[in-house]
Amino acid sequence: MSSFAPAAKRAKLDVDSGNEFFPGIGNIQFQPDAGAADSLVFKHYNPDEVIGGKTMKDWLRFSVCFWHTFRGTGADPFGFPTLNRPWEDGSDSMDNAKRRLRVAFEFFSKLGVPYWTFHDRDISPEGATLEETNRNLDEITDLALELQNETGVKLLWGTCNLFAHPRYMNGASTNPDAHVLAFAAAQVKKGLEVTLKLGGENFVFWGGREGYHTLLNTDIGRELDHMANFFKMVVEYKQKIGFAGQLLIEPKPKEPSKHQYDYDGQTVMSFLYKYGLQNDFKLNIEPNHTTLAGHCHEHDIVMAAANKLLGSIDSNTGSPDLGWDTDQFPMDVKNTTAIMKVVIEQNGLAPGGLNFDCKVRRESIDLVDMFISHIGAMDAFARGLKNAARLISEGHLSTLVQDRYSSFDSGLGARIEAGTASLEECEQFIHQSGEPTIVSGRQEHCEAIVNHYV
Repeated sequence: MSSFAPAAKRAKLDVDSGNEFFPGIGNIQFQPDAGAADSLVFKHYNPDEVIGGKTMKDWLRFSVCFWHTFRGTGADPFGFPTLNRPWEDGSDSMDNAKRRLRVAFEFFSKLGVPYWTFHDRDISPEGATLEETNRNLDEITDLALELQNETGVKLLWGTCNLFAHPRYMNGASTNPDAHVLAFAAAQVKKGLEVTLKLGGENFVFWGGREGYHTLLNTDIGRELDHMANFFKMVVEYKQKIGFAGQLLIEPKPKEPSKHQYDYDGQTVMSFLYKYGLQNDFKLNIEPNHTTLAGHCHEHDIVMAAANKLLGSIDSNTGSPDLGWDTDQFPMDVKNTTAIMKVVIEQNGLAPGGLNFDCKVRRESIDLVDMFISHIGAMDAFARGLKNAARLISEGHLSTLVQDRYSSFDSGLGARIEAGTASLEECEQFIHQSGEPTIVSGRQEHCEAIVNHYV
């Protein structure tokens, strides 16, 4: 989820100079009649347009992530950094961190998104001690609060980077060393405090190192128990400090671990119910992670919503033909339509949102590419919202689904659904009714219906 910038070209900008970091790019406008090559305007996203009783802004609740957008370098396992940003001075100094934050809020404002998200270590350098690290974070979040107040951009969620530092190479809440787990707990304590300070509406946990590389040295039972007790400490402290935000867990099957304990949505929900945490946590679903788990793009979103545990969405996509997390911008309108159908059916995502956990391709090196990528994804979701609203309101698909399950609306089916039927009653029904008549699932008809709206 996070990559830190290495040495880059020396910036010529003064952190307090009031420089415009994206000269020549103004506030992005809604221009529905724009042409195909006009990629610096919204053609579909009109924040004030009302769809199904809510504005697009309220349905979509867009957010830009800090880590990929302002800490991403374009580096990959086979190539050095390609994104040399003019504001970076190559240091891990507080001045560089402050300048980077000012850059971010200029970007948020010009793009017109209402929210942002961050990891603690993305926005503030780690010090030699926990005390120094926390002082740094206090100073940086003082500036973040000032910039939030100036721009009106709010914090969708905060999170802690519990995976990048070498101390976490064997995990954080599942580390076999209690000393490391205690350090992670102290880091999360501070993370919750600054998220509360900034008015964050959620707090996310992504367990990149919570898993294993080999079972030979792993006690899975103890690690899962420790992770659950870690989360219980989080719930207790959240209540103690009065943080009213939603706690979220983000599933992912692998990478960097060979196997992660939060493999997919169903795995996380099973964990929550096993340890009695289902009333304290919901899920933050990233579709790229879903496809890495072998599911279709919207699978985990549908599964979480069906269990009333869908809290937020990290809106990205991947390349299903690849076996790793590519964090691409979601440009496929059929996918965004499927997602927004779920969002509309559960009457919105608040206090969650659609967070663009995405990075430009390492070949997209121009500053304007940062805007074009987000604009394209926002337009794709605006189209998906309009498509899904029509799909739902016209009712062709929902009527088909309702008819398909109509045998459970009365008689024996209704008693089965209510949990009051018995095996003997089912046997008697078969004696009376005989062999069931097979009925077409009409999959291709369903697909044709969806294509009509997309």
